[in-house]
Amino acid sequence: MEKIPVVEDFTPTLAKDGKFHVRLTSGRFQNLRRLVSWPLLGLFFGLVWVQFDGQPWLLFSFEQRRIILFGSALSWHDLSLLAGLLIAGACLLFFLAVAWGRVWCGFACPQSIWTWLFIRIEDFTEGRASKRAREAGLPLTGRKLLRRVIKHLLWILLAVATATTFTGYFVPIRELVAAAIQIQLSPAVTGWLLMMAALTYIDAGLVREKICLHACPYARFQSVMFDADTQTVSYDAGRGEPRANRRKGDAASGDCIDCGLCVQVCPVGIDIRDGLQAACIDCAACIDACDSVMAKVERPRGLIRFASEAQLQGKDSRFLRPRLAGYGVVMIGAFSAVLYGFTGTTDLLIEIRRDRGALFMRLDDHTVCNNYRVKVEGFVSEQQLVDVAVSGDGSYELFGPAQIDLTENSASWLPYRVCTRDLKQPMAELTFNFSAPSIAVAKQTTFLNRSF
Repeated sequence: MEKIPVVEDFTPTLAKDGKFHVRLTSGRFQNLRRLVSWPLLGLFFGLVWVQFDGQPWLLFSFEQRRIILFGSALSWHDLSLLAGLLIAGACLLFFLAVAWGRVWCGFACPQSIWTWLFIRIEDFTEGRASKRAREAGLPLTGRKLLRRVIKHLLWILLAVATATTFTGYFVPIRELVAAAIQIQLSPAVTGWLLMMAALTYIDAGLVREKICLHACPYARFQSVMFDADTQTVSYDAGRGEPRANRRKGDAASGDCIDCGLCVQVCPVGIDIRDGLQAACIDCAACIDACDSVMAKVERPRGLIRFASEAQLQGKDSRFLRPRLAGYGVVMIGAFSAVLYGFTGTTDLLIEIRRDRGALFMRLDDHTVCNNYRVKVEGFVSEQQLVDVAVSGDGSYELFGPAQIDLTENSASWLPYRVCTRDLKQPMAELTFNFSAPSIAVAKQTTFLNRSF
């Protein structure tokens, strides 16, 4: 299949300060984008505060060596499930890319969401894009300087809130905020917060669209993912060309009046009329802007719209096709495998180590003992007491706590001694049995009678 050509070389229209100023617009796609992005923002800033039975609802705790996922505790041994979830999410992203282009980038990507937030703060404090571009490069007056200082202060405030919330998914947010108020944050946490806040400020406030073009790999492999039936933001050149100013147009002129509004509202500074481009994030801002112009000049909407290459050429476009179906099957399979994996998570994590001292010890001519260290971690909230016993070929006697209180000794190494009499073979299998009201786990190790 022939690849769709992608234009990569473009020069955005820059103001005197060396950057382009994005003009905000409104319309059905921008309303849709807000319907997607605002709930995601609410989840990000709100979910970190939700608790379940006194525990955070979502927490990646390095200190407790566990992942609390929607009220259920997972061990770090279950990290493969999260990796599987990321793979399944990537399959969903590929499916969306083949079907509708980079709609994820334009409507739900954190990079885009935070960039729009910073742009709105800029628009609120310094005025509309046309005003900012007009004043760019002019000397700073007192009022202009004040507006710029307020803008950067609001940017910093949002960056700090973002960094604090993100850190709250690894350190309980209430403890984090309380320690920050009391100025008792550790140097490591303080450094992490400053780094995350600085990255957010630089990324969404200063770098912005350069991430989408130069850093995001999605911009580079989109031309491989797309096919002739992919619905993506497109300019209908057959209808729009030749462009002509409304007052200078004639019967041969296209519908495009060359107002440039589609370029002014683009957050990555491209001209969609030049064709499919690597920097385009399919945010559809240009569609809303163009539709508003078409309504004013009494032309049909859709000069810029979501359309496939086949539709622009007047051909029939297929939605269901082998490539899309293949990605759909892989996506469903990946999510199914992850969901199945969550049914077999670790409820009781057991680690047994032989004592690093003597391999075995003889108490008398008939009694041999081995020393072990045992660590038990529980990942079910109702687990508190775990019974410990041993079994094997022969009669063994266990010396050590017969019951482990997980509220006090979870993740602690406890010493145990196992002894037996009249063991003839040099090595035997020994099983530690751990049981709770609804859980039973057996862990095998070896019992040594003599060294080799």
